[in-house]
Amino acid sequence: MHDIWNPWHGCTKYSEGCLNCYMFYLDKVKANKDGSVIYKTSNFNYPLSKDKYGEYKIKSGEMIRVCMTSDFFLSEADEWRNEAWKIIKKRSDVKFFILTKRADRIKNNLPPDWFDGYENVIINVTAENQLRADERIPLLLDIKAKHRGIMIAPFIGEVSIDDYLKTGLIEQVLAGGENYEGSRICDYDWVKKVSDECKKYNVTFCFFETGTKFKKNGKIYNIPSKEIQSNMAYKSNLSFKGKEINYKLTNYQTNIFNNFYKPYFKEKCNSCGSKIICNGCSNCGKC
Repeated sequence: MHDIWNPWHGCTKYSEGCLNCYMFYLDKVKANKDGSVIYKTSNFNYPLSKDKYGEYKIKSGEMIRVCMTSDFFLSEADEWRNEAWKIIKKRSDVKFFILTKRADRIKNNLPPDWFDGYENVIINVTAENQLRADERIPLLLDIKAKHRGIMIAPFIGEVSIDDYLKTGLIEQVLAGGENYEGSRICDYDWVKKVSDECKKYNVTFCFFETGTKFKKNGKIYNIPSKEIQSNMAYKSNLSFKGKEINYKLTNYQTNIFNNFYKPYFKEKCNSCGSKIICNGCSNCGKC
Protein backbone atom coordinates (compact mmCIF):
# COMPACT_ATOMS: atom_id res chain seq x y z
CA MET A 1 0.00 0.00 0.00
CA HIS A 2 1.30 3.46 -0.86
CA ASP A 3 0.44 4.92 2.55
CA ILE A 4 2.51 2.52 4.69
CA TRP A 5 6.17 2.84 5.59
CA ASN A 6 7.77 -0.11 7.35
CA PRO A 7 11.37 0.93 8.10
CA TRP A 8 11.79 -2.30 10.06
CA HIS A 9 9.84 -5.53 10.24
CA GLY A 10 9.18 -8.04 12.99
CA CYS A 11 8.20 -7.64 16.62
CA THR A 12 7.93 -9.29 20.03
CA LYS A 13 4.55 -9.94 21.61
CA TYR A 14 3.99 -7.40 24.34
CA SER A 15 0.46 -7.59 25.76
CA GLU A 16 -2.83 -9.45 25.39
CA GLY A 17 -3.64 -7.51 22.23
CA CYS A 18 -0.66 -9.22 20.60
CA LEU A 19 -1.93 -12.76 21.21
CA ASN A 20 -3.27 -13.24 17.68
CA CYS A 21 -1.09 -10.65 15.94
CA TYR A 22 -1.93 -10.31 12.23
CA MET A 23 1.72 -9.74 11.31
CA PHE A 24 2.83 -13.03 12.88
CA TYR A 25 -0.05 -14.82 11.15
CA LEU A 26 0.58 -13.32 7.71
CA ASP A 27 4.34 -13.89 7.95
CA LYS A 28 3.74 -17.54 8.76
CA VAL A 29 0.99 -18.21 6.19
CA LYS A 30 2.11 -16.05 3.27
CA ALA A 31 5.88 -16.11 3.59
CA ASN A 32 6.67 -19.03 5.91
CA LYS A 33 8.60 -16.56 8.08
CA ASP A 34 8.99 -16.08 11.82
CA GLY A 35 7.44 -12.73 12.78
CA SER A 36 9.71 -12.42 15.81
CA VAL A 37 12.76 -11.94 13.59
CA ILE A 38 13.38 -8.18 13.56
CA TYR A 39 15.29 -6.52 10.73
CA LYS A 40 15.75 -3.20 8.95
CA THR A 41 13.88 -3.32 5.66
CA SER A 42 15.05 -2.53 2.14
CA ASN A 43 12.24 0.06 2.11
CA PHE A 44 13.81 2.09 4.91
CA ASN A 45 14.18 5.26 2.80
CA TYR A 46 10.73 5.04 1.23
CA PRO A 47 9.61 8.59 2.21
CA LEU A 48 12.64 9.94 0.32
CA SER A 49 12.17 7.82 -2.81
CA LYS A 50 11.57 9.67 -6.07
CA ASP A 51 10.04 8.88 -9.45
CA LYS A 52 11.75 9.12 -12.81
CA TYR A 53 10.97 12.83 -12.92
CA GLY A 54 12.83 13.47 -9.67
CA GLU A 55 9.64 14.09 -7.71
CA TYR A 56 8.92 12.47 -4.37
CA LYS A 57 6.63 9.45 -4.73
CA ILE A 58 4.90 10.44 -1.49
CA LYS A 59 3.21 13.75 -2.20
CA SER A 60 3.09 16.76 0.10
CA GLY A 61 0.17 16.47 2.50
CA GLU A 62 -0.17 12.68 2.39
CA MET A 63 -0.60 10.64 5.57
CA ILE A 64 1.90 7.79 6.02
CA ARG A 65 1.33 5.03 8.57
CA VAL A 66 4.62 3.96 10.17
CA CYS A 67 5.69 0.48 11.32
CA MET A 68 2.49 -1.43 10.62
CA THR A 69 4.48 -4.69 10.80
CA SER A 70 6.40 -3.78 13.94
CA ASP A 71 6.42 -1.11 16.68
CA PHE A 72 8.18 2.23 16.21
CA PHE A 73 9.41 2.21 19.82
CA LEU A 74 10.58 -1.40 19.85
CA SER A 75 13.87 -1.64 21.80
CA GLU A 76 15.40 -3.83 19.10
CA ALA A 77 15.01 -0.92 16.67
CA ASP A 78 16.90 1.61 18.82
CA GLU A 79 19.87 1.63 16.44
CA TRP A 80 17.67 2.63 13.46
CA ARG A 81 15.16 5.02 15.03
CA ASN A 82 17.27 8.20 14.97
CA GLU A 83 17.76 7.78 11.24
CA ALA A 84 14.00 7.28 10.82
CA TRP A 85 13.33 10.47 12.80
CA LYS A 86 15.66 12.39 10.45
CA ILE A 87 13.65 11.16 7.47
CA ILE A 88 10.40 12.20 9.16
CA LYS A 89 11.85 15.65 9.89
CA LYS A 90 13.12 16.01 6.32
CA ARG A 91 9.66 15.24 4.96
CA SER A 92 8.01 17.96 7.05
CA ASP A 93 5.48 18.28 4.22
CA VAL A 94 4.10 14.78 4.93
CA LYS A 95 1.99 13.58 7.88
CA PHE A 96 3.29 10.55 9.79
CA PHE A 97 0.99 8.30 11.86
CA ILE A 98 3.04 6.55 14.56
CA LEU A 99 1.41 3.80 16.64
CA THR A 100 2.87 2.02 19.66
CA LYS A 101 2.03 -0.34 22.50
CA ARG A 102 5.29 0.65 24.19
CA ALA A 103 4.08 3.95 25.59
CA ASP A 104 6.64 3.82 28.40
CA ARG A 105 9.44 4.12 25.81
CA ILE A 106 8.13 7.15 23.93
CA LYS A 107 9.49 9.96 26.11
CA ASN A 108 13.09 8.70 26.12
CA ASN A 109 13.17 7.90 22.41
CA LEU A 110 12.08 11.18 20.88
CA PRO A 111 14.59 13.09 18.71
CA PRO A 112 16.79 15.81 20.28
CA ASP A 113 14.94 18.56 18.39
CA TRP A 114 11.46 17.31 19.28
CA PHE A 115 10.77 20.14 21.78
CA ASP A 116 6.93 20.45 21.78
CA GLY A 117 6.61 17.89 18.99
CA TYR A 118 6.86 17.76 15.21
CA GLU A 119 3.95 19.43 13.44
CA ASN A 120 3.75 16.53 10.96
CA VAL A 121 3.58 13.65 13.48
CA ILE A 122 0.62 12.17 15.33
CA ILE A 123 1.62 9.72 18.05
CA ASN A 124 -0.97 7.06 18.90
CA VAL A 125 -1.10 4.37 21.57
CA THR A 126 -2.93 1.07 21.32
CA ALA A 127 -5.61 0.54 23.98
CA GLU A 128 -7.11 -2.88 23.33
CA ASN A 129 -8.96 -2.99 26.68
CA GLN A 130 -9.44 -0.82 29.77
CA LEU A 131 -6.29 -2.11 31.45
CA ARG A 132 -4.08 -0.98 28.57
CA ALA A 133 -6.01 2.25 28.07
CA ASP A 134 -5.36 3.24 31.67
CA GLU A 135 -1.74 2.16 31.41
CA ARG A 136 -0.78 3.82 28.10
CA ILE A 137 -2.97 6.87 27.55
CA PRO A 138 -1.68 8.76 30.63
CA LEU A 139 1.86 8.19 29.32
CA LEU A 140 0.80 9.57 25.94
CA LEU A 141 -0.72 12.64 27.60
CA ASP A 142 2.45 13.15 29.62
CA ILE A 143 4.71 13.69 26.61
CA LYS A 144 5.06 16.87 24.57
CA ALA A 145 3.34 16.39 21.20
CA LYS A 146 1.49 18.44 18.62
CA HIS A 147 -0.91 15.60 17.84
CA ARG A 148 -2.09 12.55 19.77
CA GLY A 149 -4.47 9.69 19.02
CA ILE A 150 -5.76 6.37 20.34
CA MET A 151 -6.14 3.08 18.51
CA ILE A 152 -8.54 0.58 20.11
CA ALA A 153 -7.55 -2.49 18.12
CA PRO A 154 -7.90 -5.33 18.42
CA PHE A 155 -10.99 -4.25 20.35
CA ILE A 156 -11.15 -7.14 22.84
CA GLY A 157 -12.76 -5.59 25.91
CA GLU A 158 -15.01 -2.73 26.97
CA VAL A 159 -13.21 0.60 27.09
CA SER A 160 -14.10 4.08 28.33
CA ILE A 161 -11.82 6.99 27.39
CA ASP A 162 -14.06 9.87 28.51
CA ASP A 163 -11.59 11.08 31.16
CA TYR A 164 -8.83 11.25 28.55
CA LEU A 165 -10.92 12.93 25.87
CA LYS A 166 -11.96 15.71 28.23
CA THR A 167 -8.33 16.90 28.39
CA GLY A 168 -8.68 18.12 24.81
CA LEU A 169 -5.34 16.53 23.93
CA ILE A 170 -6.69 13.56 21.95
CA GLU A 171 -7.50 14.44 18.34
CA GLN A 172 -8.51 11.10 16.85
CA VAL A 173 -9.69 7.64 17.92
CA LEU A 174 -9.66 4.57 15.69
CA ALA A 175 -11.23 1.21 16.48
CA GLY A 176 -11.47 -2.23 14.90
CA GLY A 177 -12.01 -5.87 15.73
CA GLU A 178 -9.55 -8.76 15.55
CA ASN A 179 -8.80 -10.93 12.53
CA TYR A 180 -7.29 -14.24 11.48
CA GLU A 181 -6.40 -17.16 13.77
CA GLY A 182 -8.11 -17.15 17.14
CA SER A 183 -10.05 -13.92 16.60
CA ARG A 184 -11.77 -12.69 19.75
CA ILE A 185 -15.18 -11.06 19.85
CA CYS A 186 -15.68 -7.35 19.25
CA ASP A 187 -18.97 -6.14 20.75
CA TYR A 188 -21.08 -3.45 19.05
CA ASP A 189 -21.97 -1.97 22.44
CA TRP A 190 -18.29 -1.42 23.28
CA VAL A 191 -17.76 0.40 20.00
CA LYS A 192 -20.88 2.54 20.41
CA LYS A 193 -19.80 3.58 23.90
CA VAL A 194 -16.50 4.97 22.60
CA SER A 195 -18.23 6.51 19.57
CA ASP A 196 -20.63 8.37 21.87
CA GLU A 197 -17.75 9.59 24.04
CA CYS A 198 -15.93 10.94 21.00
CA LYS A 199 -19.05 12.73 19.76
CA LYS A 200 -19.39 14.34 23.17
CA TYR A 201 -15.97 15.99 22.73
CA ASN A 202 -16.12 16.45 18.93
CA VAL A 203 -13.18 14.07 18.41
CA THR A 204 -13.07 12.10 15.16
CA PHE A 205 -13.94 8.44 15.69
CA CYS A 206 -13.34 5.85 12.98
CA PHE A 207 -14.72 2.33 13.30
CA PHE A 208 -12.80 0.81 10.41
CA GLU A 209 -13.68 -2.90 10.66
CA THR A 210 -15.80 -5.25 12.76
CA GLY A 211 -13.23 -8.03 13.03
CA THR A 212 -13.98 -11.67 12.21
CA LYS A 213 -16.30 -12.17 15.20
CA PHE A 214 -18.72 -9.34 15.81
CA LYS A 215 -21.43 -9.33 18.47
CA LYS A 216 -24.60 -7.27 18.24
CA ASN A 217 -27.91 -7.65 20.08
CA GLY A 218 -26.68 -10.86 21.68
CA LYS A 219 -25.85 -12.53 18.36
CA ILE A 220 -22.30 -13.33 17.21
CA TYR A 221 -21.61 -12.90 13.50
CA ASN A 222 -18.72 -14.61 11.72
CA ILE A 223 -17.34 -12.23 9.07
CA PRO A 224 -14.12 -13.60 7.53
CA SER A 225 -14.04 -11.12 4.62
CA LYS A 226 -12.20 -7.91 5.58
CA GLU A 227 -14.04 -6.03 2.82
CA ILE A 228 -17.39 -7.01 4.32
CA GLN A 229 -16.09 -6.15 7.80
CA SER A 230 -15.20 -2.69 6.58
CA ASN A 231 -18.56 -2.29 4.87
CA MET A 232 -20.43 -3.41 8.00
CA ALA A 233 -18.43 -0.96 10.11
CA TYR A 234 -19.42 1.81 7.70
CA LYS A 235 -23.10 0.79 7.83
CA SER A 236 -23.05 0.85 11.63
CA ASN A 237 -22.99 4.68 11.48
CA LEU A 238 -20.70 4.73 14.50
CA SER A 239 -17.91 6.65 12.79
CA PHE A 240 -17.90 10.39 13.32
CA LYS A 241 -15.93 13.23 11.75
CA GLY A 242 -15.00 15.62 14.54
CA LYS A 243 -12.82 18.68 14.73
CA GLU A 244 -10.25 18.85 11.94
CA ILE A 245 -6.66 18.10 12.91
CA ASN A 246 -4.53 21.12 12.05
CA TYR A 247 -1.23 19.79 10.71
CA LYS A 248 0.98 22.83 10.05
CA LEU A 249 3.03 21.23 7.33
CA THR A 250 5.99 23.01 5.78
CA ASN A 251 7.52 22.66 2.35
CA TYR A 252 11.17 22.80 1.42
CA GLN A 253 11.25 26.62 1.61
CA THR A 254 9.60 26.41 5.08
CA ASN A 255 6.42 28.07 3.84
CA ILE A 256 3.43 26.82 5.78
CA PHE A 257 0.62 25.22 3.82
CA ASN A 258 -2.26 22.81 4.45
CA ASN A 259 -4.26 20.28 2.48
CA PHE A 260 -1.86 20.18 -0.49
CA TYR A 261 -2.59 16.53 -1.29
CA LYS A 262 -6.14 15.76 -2.42
CA PRO A 263 -7.17 12.13 -1.79
CA TYR A 264 -8.69 10.22 -4.68
CA PHE A 265 -11.52 7.79 -3.97
CA LYS A 266 -13.29 5.25 -6.15
CA GLU A 267 -17.00 4.57 -5.89
CA LYS A 268 -16.49 1.46 -3.73
CA CYS A 269 -14.50 3.60 -1.27
CA ASN A 270 -17.71 5.38 -0.29
CA SER A 271 -18.87 2.41 1.80
CA CYS A 272 -15.47 1.68 3.37
CA GLY A 273 -15.15 1.98 7.14
CA SER A 274 -11.75 3.63 6.83
CA LYS A 275 -12.70 6.40 4.44
CA ILE A 276 -12.84 9.27 6.94
CA ILE A 277 -9.20 8.70 7.93
CA CYS A 278 -7.93 7.22 4.66
CA ASN A 279 -5.11 8.56 2.51
CA GLY A 280 -7.15 7.79 -0.60
CA CYS A 281 -6.96 5.13 -3.29
CA SER A 282 -3.57 4.54 -4.93
CA ASN A 283 -5.35 3.32 -8.10
CA CYS A 284 -3.15 0.22 -8.09
CA GLY A 285 -5.59 -1.82 -10.18
CA LYS A 286 -6.20 -4.52 -7.56
CA CYS A 287 -9.89 -3.64 -7.33
